[in-house]
Amino acid sequence: MGDTYRDPVDHLRTTRPLAGESLIDVIHWPGYLFVVAGVIGVCGSLAAFGTGHQHEGMTAGVTAVVVTVVGLVWLAVEHRRIRRIFERWASEHPEVPRSGLSS
Repeated sequence: MGDTYRDPVDHLRTTRPLAGESLIDVIHWPGYLFVVAGVIGVCGSLAAFGTGHQHEGMTAGVTAVVVTVVGLVWLAVEHRRIRRIFERWASEHPEVPRSGLSS
């Protein structure tokens, strides 16, 4: 694939240029890890509440929400960055038929 940091969009091999975006662009991965950590934090919060540890449950719950929101914001920012790269590439290559984005 080459340098996927500067241009993770698959321009020529698919009719859906952002297909596989999450696997090609490794800058998305920390966002996914934050979301996974948030889900694990929610499970820990529920387990703490279930065993009668309210203080630990609140701490884990609030931390889980914050970590999940950070992960989702990270993913949104990265997706916007990739869309800007695609738009710039499409304007620089008007000879290539432009397909609509599905996301």
